[in-house]
Amino acid sequence: MERVMGIEPTLVAWEATVLPLNYTRARGDENSRVTKSLIVMALPQESRGLLEQAGAEVLYTGVGKVNAAASLARRLAELRCSGKAAVGVVNLGTAGSRSVRAHTLVACNRFAQRDMDVSGLGFARGVTPFDPAPALLEFPPLFTHLPQLTCSTADSFATHLHEVGGDVVDMEAFALARVCVGERVPFACAKYVTDGADSDSAAHWEAALDAAARSFAALYASLAEAA
Repeated sequence: MERVMGIEPTLVAWEATVLPLNYTRARGDENSRVTKSLIVMALPQESRGLLEQAGAEVLYTGVGKVNAAASLARRLAELRCSGKAAVGVVNLGTAGSRSVRAHTLVACNRFAQRDMDVSGLGFARGVTPFDPAPALLEFPPLFTHLPQLTCSTADSFATHLHEVGGDVVDMEAFALARVCVGERVPFACAKYVTDGADSDSAAHWEAALDAAARSFAALYASLAEAA
């Protein structure tokens, strides 16, 4: 498979070329139509309206992998059917972590699905049987000034009762990344760590939402300046 190399760390260069490092890249004429990024988040509570105030187009998918995949696939189909240019997708959202300090903004460019378990048929945990895409989706970084981490996605809000993998955990990113692979659309992701994926996760997540929204607004502003 072709590995994307030499990507400049700017929004325009990223949107024009990026697909997963470990997946076949789309033809150049397809990617050249990309002109604007679609910001994708799970919930309006994570943005507090600040992104819309900054002029961002935001798609709120709802919580979990099914809602995320269905909402993004539908929006991309709507754009395609309307004749509009393809978009780059940027996922902004909150995450838990047992290794990264809370109130840290990080980039994620690797994505795994921690609750996919078909080990009974002999498949490694995280592998979707007979799916041509790899279990670990890896993309060239857009947010090069942030740490590049692995996001582990599952349909569970991680607490001390859950096993977690990767550097940060969420409930949507892998699904969004997989849709972008299938649609040959560039994808990038940044997560604001709100909690320790522990017994206090719920309270810490809710308390950190205002700070997360401000961080996302600042990050979006930096993208707009670089475009």
